[in-house]
Amino acid sequence: MSLHNRINRSELKQKMEGSKEPRITLSFYKYHHIGHPSLFRDHLFQYFSSLDILGRVYVSVEGINAQISVPQKNWDQFRKELGQEITFLEGVRLNIALDDDGKSFFMLKIKVRDKIVADGLNDKSFDVTRRGKHLSAEEVNAKIDQENARFVDMRNHYEWEVGHFENALLPDVENFRTALPVVEEMLKEEKEKPIIMYCTGGIRCEKASAYYLHRGFEEVYMVDGGIIEYARQCQEKNLENKFIGKNFVFDERLGERISNEVIAQCHQCGKKCDTHINCANDACHILFIQCDECAQKYAQCCSRKCQEYMALPEEKKDKLKNKIQFNGTAFGKGRYDALKKDEPLIIDG
Repeated sequence: MSLHNRINRSELKQKMEGSKEPRITLSFYKYHHIGHPSLFRDHLFQYFSSLDILGRVYVSVEGINAQISVPQKNWDQFRKELGQEITFLEGVRLNIALDDDGKSFFMLKIKVRDKIVADGLNDKSFDVTRRGKHLSAEEVNAKIDQENARFVDMRNHYEWEVGHFENALLPDVENFRTALPVVEEMLKEEKEKPIIMYCTGGIRCEKASAYYLHRGFEEVYMVDGGIIEYARQCQEKNLENKFIGKNFVFDERLGERISNEVIAQCHQCGKKCDTHINCANDACHILFIQCDECAQKYAQCCSRKCQEYMALPEEKKDKLKNKIQFNGTAFGKGRYDALKKDEPLIIDG
């Protein structure tokens, strides 16, 4: 069996978009010492391929971080066998997607990395096993109403822009590595107060809670299972849902609806909207929010420049793509001032 994909990306995506097979999207993670990550990766690829599982998985010496989709017909087998096939995953929580069209992934990628989450921390400098306390959805709601508690979003700004907990502290960062010192600086005078952290599925907060306890914060909590598990518990137990808007997800869906409120705006016209897309110009590919009207006006591009570039003949585009600076080459995710300038494509010669 091949241990890598042999079909090109566009073919796989087209196949998935045309498929009517029901699939279940989920995520899970586990911190665990893995002695030979490359061997584990190959075993996992074979096992997941045998069940036609698609998704993106990171493995390292510290564990596994997985976002996958499983064919509904193989779901019972997957749940039954996962802990038997990989013993340290026995009993691991599976965070099942709340708003799922079954087309979250179209290929299987399993990569070996130094860490399962890029945090920039020296794990040997503090006790990574001394972590904060997990809170259930009921406990989260009670803590939110606690006057001196600080609720902290540990995600990137393009994630919390479309949805977040009420009155949460929202750091303006593009990655988790940056979030850690930024949040510490924001709360440096409040280390005696309770802090409650949350992220998508909980993995970022596991390490962050240990880091902040090491840095002198006295009372550190985290939302058990992240936004996904919180929302599930609210539905199951008929609790008040204090998360407003969408939960950003890192797959083809780019978001799942948690509440009906739309709290973000189209980055081109300012209309209320929380639909993330990537610019249709692959030479740009910037992630941004676009309403239906602007999608039609700009042909799903982030700018007139990208739209005009996309209309060029393929041979012309090939000659120009590395000579033109698009929004995606000039700005990180979520930096959208340039989108409003609407500059035309200018071709010298």
